[in-house]
Amino acid sequence: MINKNNNIVKNNEIKRLPLKSDYVFKRIFASEENNSILKAFLEAVLDTKIKNVEVKNPELTPDMADEKLGILDIKVDIDGKKIVDVEMQVSNEYNFRQRTMTYISKLASEQLKAGNKYEMQKEIIAINILNFSYLDRNAYHSVAKMIFEKTKPEEYVELNINPEEEVLTDTFEVHFIELEKFKNKNPDCSTKLAQWLWLIEGSEEKMAEAAKENKEVKKAIDELEKISLSPEERQRYEDREWAIMRYNSEVRANYEHGEEFGKKQGIEIGEAKGKKEEKLAVAKKLKEMNLSVEQIMQATELTREEIENL
Repeated sequence: MINKNNNIVKNNEIKRLPLKSDYVFKRIFASEENNSILKAFLEAVLDTKIKNVEVKNPELTPDMADEKLGILDIKVDIDGKKIVDVEMQVSNEYNFRQRTMTYISKLASEQLKAGNKYEMQKEIIAINILNFSYLDRNAYHSVAKMIFEKTKPEEYVELNINPEEEVLTDTFEVHFIELEKFKNKNPDCSTKLAQWLWLIEGSEEKMAEAAKENKEVKKAIDELEKISLSPEERQRYEDREWAIMRYNSEVRANYEHGEEFGKKQGIEIGEAKGKKEEKLAVAKKLKEMNLSVEQIMQATELTREEIENL
């Protein structure tokens, strides 16, 4: 029986697990029984109607304390026409832009390996939910596509094309949702996207308001409360958080060690270069004094080639 002593239930209120955790996020949105929740969430983010969604990687990492710290993303097939990868990212790794582009390129190549022709490729969309500010943009939801630059005046040709094409291809699309900016904006729950983002953000007042407006948000809250009551689920969540903390600590330690090692190497290289330049200067003087190459080699420990090239 669960009681107040185990900190899961306190004052008759459930201490919910945070949806900002990538484990909890995937546990809620990737479960087959929560298919309607995922579908409603994706409709809000992509601003489109969806018939069917199929999660292609519903499994969770068996060992949540895995030292390799695998990414707990959700790969979804939408209506057999789009592949969407959803990732909840808590900490700023600074290379996230490059990582997401590498990953969508991988998804594209996987389609070609499967025998699909270029024209049969599905649209690939990455949805990155970031618990920090990342882009130098005045928006909490930014969408990037492959677009053309504006035509330069000196390269303009009068062809009566109006309007010009702006998008090169619809194959790739990347969404960045920055929760820190969203929270600072503090919007009401009048839009579907805001309702879902308040759920992820975890504000009790806003979550209650969103649940009144959106039955799927209410369903997600109920599911979140259900898994929050499970000691096994809480243990998996805590294992994952511990693994992330340990991974981040190791990354920082390796960076600091590398920085210190780099400084030391730089000093040693600089000293060696200084000694080498000093030897070359001496050799040049000896060469001007018409000493033989063999004598100069003996005096400076330089090679014959180094002396002859002076």
